[in-house]
Amino acid sequence: MTTKPKAKKFRIRRTKTGAAQKPVEQEAASVTEQAQPAEKTTVDIQKEIDAIRREGITGRQLRVARRLAQKKGMAVTSDFDAVRQLREAGLDPFEREALLELVQPDGTTASQKAPSQQLPQTVPAAGQNLPSTQTLSPSERRNVEITTIQKQIAARRRKKLALLFTRLACFVLLPTALVGWYFFTVATPMYSTKSEFVIQTADSGAGAGGLGGLFQGTSIANQQDSITVQSYLTSRAAMLRLDEEHGFKQHFSQDRIDAIQRLPADASNEQAFSVYADKVKIGYDPTEGILKMEVIAADPETSQLFSEALIGYAEEQVDQLTQRLREDQMSGASASYEAAEARRAEALSEWLAIQQEFEIIDPGAETAALLGQISTLEADRQRLQLTLQERLNVARPNEAQVSAIRGQIANIEGLIADIRAQMTNANNSESSLASRNTELRLAEENYTFQTMLVQQALTQMETAQIEANRQVRYLSLGVEPVAPDEATYPKAFQNTLLAFLIFSGVYLMISLTASILREQVSS
Repeated sequence: MTTKPKAKKFRIRRTKTGAAQKPVEQEAASVTEQAQPAEKTTVDIQKEIDAIRREGITGRQLRVARRLAQKKGMAVTSDFDAVRQLREAGLDPFEREALLELVQPDGTTASQKAPSQQLPQTVPAAGQNLPSTQTLSPSERRNVEITTIQKQIAARRRKKLALLFTRLACFVLLPTALVGWYFFTVATPMYSTKSEFVIQTADSGAGAGGLGGLFQGTSIANQQDSITVQSYLTSRAAMLRLDEEHGFKQHFSQDRIDAIQRLPADASNEQAFSVYADKVKIGYDPTEGILKMEVIAADPETSQLFSEALIGYAEEQVDQLTQRLREDQMSGASASYEAAEARRAEALSEWLAIQQEFEIIDPGAETAALLGQISTLEADRQRLQLTLQERLNVARPNEAQVSAIRGQIANIEGLIADIRAQMTNANNSESSLASRNTELRLAEENYTFQTMLVQQALTQMETAQIEANRQVRYLSLGVEPVAPDEATYPKAFQNTLLAFLIFSGVYLMISLTASILREQVSS
């Protein structure tokens, strides 16, 4: 932007009109006569002045217009009249060319040469006669002010940006650089061994009924066992056992491990467990029922050793999950079978004792024999009774034969009565045959019943054995642990980027909080 000449501000003293002013006045009069071909009335002039007054012309512009009118030698009554007369003369008092006419080539203004008595001004002090900016038009002055404001705004923005970059460097870039330096140069390389295994049942498809059978063969059936194994491998018990058998604390206390990852030599179990939780990562996939384990150590061989040891612990834990259940099932079935066998043996002994006591091997056969004898005797009695009846039907029966036949009949009836009495009545020394048969029959039925119970107990024990075998859980490796040949950790770039995002987020939250607090306090 090029600078423009500025008019100096002077005070014009009231002086008498001299001879030097005559040519100027004559020139102004000629210009006025040319611009105003006809005289205007006072009312018209007043209307034009009121119209100019309503234009909102500033005081500085009015003063410039009066000075220009005085230069032209116009007799004006007010500043607005000066504007009116200049416009009637065909001059715009606010144009740049009109303003430049106020300044003479020798540095003096026309008002100094032809002072007017109608413009009171103050005389500037010596040494302060500098070019004034009041000669600029309003648009130029506005542009200058806008430029100044824009420069101030740009300066403030540069200052704020500098402060912003300083804060970012202190709170974000510097901590990120430190983190990156640690991961790229200081952090000890760590080796990761990964493995996958699943817990399965011996027979997942047979012997299941109801709602339990719907989930047989799926991951849901063994979900509880998988979660239990995961909890055990991530517990302090597994860490203590790994330290006792393979020296977990000693491995992570080596001097070659950097100070941040190194475990103190006299570390407590809690400190060791924090390192264990960071170096042993176990995840469970519920959709597939697979346990995924990652073991991190300072060298690949130790990483593989720790992984295999933990898999062995998991197998032992799986075996213990259903061992008590299987033992309870088998112990109950075995006890029931043994009790049934004892009762059957006791019933058999009792049956044999009764047989030996009564000297009866088969009570049914003995009873059948006695009944057969009674039937035979009854048949003989009937035959003799028929013979007796035939003898008595003659006119003169033989008394001797009749008596003999009657005697035979009486003997047969007495024998039948004795046999029946033997079967039903007890004598002084022995019980009746019926009671002995009943005792033998009860003993035999008891033995038969106990034998049936033994068979049922045997069947139950076999079923329990099958169920116990079905309850067996075993661990199946899907991915065996293999020692890596390159370091897996640290992931320097990813960790540095993550640190940058974390520091940026923290700084953003703090900045937003501070801005909100400032706004609340200022309001």
